[in-house]
Amino acid sequence: MSSPLLTSSLHSLPLLARGKVRDNYAVGDDRILMVASDRLSAFDVVMGEPIPGKGELLTKMALFWFERLKHVVPNHLTGDAPESVVAPDEVAQVRGRSMLVKRLKPLPVEAVVRGYLAGSGWAEYRQSQSVCGVALPPGLTNAAKLPEPIFTPATKAEMGEHDENIPFERMAQMIGQPLAEQVRRVAIRLYEEAAAFALTKGIIIADTKFEFGLDTDGTLVLMDEVLTPDSSRYWPVDGWTEAVKTGANPPSYDKQFVRDWLEQAQVDGRPWNKQAPAPALPPEVVQRTAEKYQEAFQRLAG
Repeated sequence: MSSPLLTSSLHSLPLLARGKVRDNYAVGDDRILMVASDRLSAFDVVMGEPIPGKGELLTKMALFWFERLKHVVPNHLTGDAPESVVAPDEVAQVRGRSMLVKRLKPLPVEAVVRGYLAGSGWAEYRQSQSVCGVALPPGLTNAAKLPEPIFTPATKAEMGEHDENIPFERMAQMIGQPLAEQVRRVAIRLYEEAAAFALTKGIIIADTKFEFGLDTDGTLVLMDEVLTPDSSRYWPVDGWTEAVKTGANPPSYDKQFVRDWLEQAQVDGRPWNKQAPAPALPPEVVQRTAEKYQEAFQRLAG
């Protein structure tokens, strides 16, 4: 495993954008080099400490799922080696943690699919017995399995802002009804196939978010990351069985471990207000988070 990388710095390619985790560089007019750093964001705030090995694991897991789901929808991978487009002294920064992808026109929405009630969905259900306008049966508890997966889109937030859950109708107004229906159909199928496979490995994918773009022909293409612990809620089946009896949050393989620590964190004697800067993560939290990401990948891919 390479040294932790908080921020990449490539001199051979122009920087397009730094996201919460990924640094994107232009490769000509038609490709992008996506470098997955070891940054971690929680509550839409980037932590100051890198999680060793995280970027490499995110890349391995994304590539695993892109390959497994390529029959459902085209993805943005070019098949070219990331190392081939950078200077020799930059190879160490990109090896194992990068993807060389097609440049697409990204859709301005996140395609969220939920198979279980958790997080913001659970909070919304308690208020309205629905999530993003999707009515749900009464009497559900935290972490409950839904009768069937539901599609609950969200707008993409700027750095430091929070994504906003929106009803499907608003998504259709933003990108057009036919495309919105296609995204919903494809996203649900991706989730169902991935969730069914994960169950054979003893893992529940409670929810996830996909991002899509359009190529120059107008074809829908799966892009960014896919089904990583950063974009998904991963629970061990045995832990979920116990948690759902009491309505507690199940143990997870994702960054919920960090979120739970941050919920208890103090800044100047007061609870953290979930605004930057974030409290410093203790070494044991950093290590445990790295272990959880590693375990998720090992269980899924072997």
